Amino acid sequence: MNDPEVTRPRRTPLTAVHERLGATLTDFAGWLMPLRYGSESAEHRAVRTAAGLFDLSHMGEITVTGPEAAEALDYALVGNLSAIAPGRARYTMICAPDGGVLDDLIIYRLSGEEFLVVANAANTPAVYDALRQRAAGRAASVADHTADYALIAIQGPRAAGILAPLASIDLAGVKYYTGRPAEIAGAGALLARTGYTGEDGFEIFTRPGDAERVWAALTEAGAGHALVPAGLAARDTLRLEAGMPLYGNELGPDVTPFDAGLGRVVKFDKPGDFVGRAALAERAQAAPRRMLTGLAGQSRRVPRHGYDVLWDGQPRGTVTSGAPSPTLGMPIAMAYLDPDVAGQAAGDAAAGRLAVDVRGSAEPAVLVPLPFYHRPA
Repeated sequence: MNDPEVTRPRRTPLTAVHERLGATLTDFAGWLMPLRYGSESAEHRAVRTAAGLFDLSHMGEITVTGPEAAEALDYALVGNLSAIAPGRARYTMICAPDGGVLDDLIIYRLSGEEFLVVANAANTPAVYDALRQRAAGRAASVADHTADYALIAIQGPRAAGILAPLASIDLAGVKYYTGRPAEIAGAGALLARTGYTGEDGFEIFTRPGDAERVWAALTEAGAGHALVPAGLAARDTLRLEAGMPLYGNELGPDVTPFDAGLGRVVKFDKPGDFVGRAALAERAQAAPRRMLTGLAGQSRRVPRHGYDVLWDGQPRGTVTSGAPSPTLGMPIAMAYLDPDVAGQAAGDAAAGRLAVDVRGSAEPAVLVPLPFYHRPA
């Protein structure tokens, strides 16, 4: 008989808040997370036009510290982490020796000898184990501090205006992809200008015991600015419109950064070796095996993850993510296509040849550039 305590999903420091708000909760990567509070489309549109408040406390936080922390991360990851200055952040990946992506990460350099690695929830144990193994023999310590953090994101065009009165520092000094110590509503925090929605916004790393206070203060400050709590469903459609990859969909152990069109994160010019270097160098020089593309559906039926993409009626690709776009008013999808099909489908002669097999029905689609959505200047 299974022990219910073993299989029960973990609660975030804000789960009780979500319950009071009437959120639909779901087991996501072993955590009890808010899927939506009401209408996911309304939450999505609020982030595009005003602001949304997200609980991201399921994300993993791993520290790498010590005199050789930068060198350990340079070897463990594909990016050049020793080159970033304290207070800056970088998007990067950790790959297997064969070049497959184990996870995509954001790394914050907190000081000369301290880095914060933010991993996807489901991958945190694997990233932690890999970092420990790859740091072995160096003067660097790897520790999993996920339980020591709550993570709250405020995203949208009104995010800065809502947050500013609560922050102890001038938000103008918190540039995109930076993280600075601050107090938010009197609580100590790492304040980062990062996000996963395609909008301006901030992520607030704070102590679990301060999470409800920070959430409540943001909610009160945003009451006159159309701020709403937003769940995982809206977060997914927001990142899809922004063309941002999701691990398990666009990224995985059978995908290299070059397959996903993200070869720019692989820094071959950094000093020393790194895990996956030889395989990735070979992939960088080889013809692409598949191309990540954007699709716009031409009917009301929605392409979903795993559906076949058809070219002249034959399967020539696979949908990785798909959903109705609340912003664009049409079904959209990201998909991996055979390179020759991706080239032909971009031409004028492609009309009527590209489709998605939606439960046995060939639904017409057209190739569109990623991202689907650009934030207004």
